[in-house]
Amino acid sequence: MGLVEAKRPVVLIVEDEFLLRMDAVHMIAAAGFEVVEAANADQAIDILESRRDITVVFTDVQMPGSMDGLKLARAVRGRWPPIKIIATSGRLDLEQGDLPEGGRFLAKPYSPGQLAGVLRELISDG
Repeated sequence: MGLVEAKRPVVLIVEDEFLLRMDAVHMIAAAGFEVVEAANADQAIDILESRRDITVVFTDVQMPGSMDGLKLARAVRGRWPPIKIIATSGRLDLEQGDLPEGGRFLAKPYSPGQLAGVLRELISDG
């Protein structure tokens, strides 16, 4: 009998800047997670509506379009409560009430170790 491969947690990266998104993709994949990408909140919502396996949404705060990252975080918490949320920004420092309960903030620039650590912490919290 063959070995059953363990299912890797799936992280949806929402980042409008292509190079930053690619960098995050590489960091998160190297940490052992499966990665799905969206360039804005509208694409992220479409993906979330079509997939049931997203474990974490990792979103930039400042994005063009119908929603910024904070509005996306609130929408995710309202429609998909089990999904964990990490927001990132290089321009803003978020306060306690800016993200939905359980949401985490990671300031840019972040290291691969910082990002992997926050992801593992959120996944282990259940």
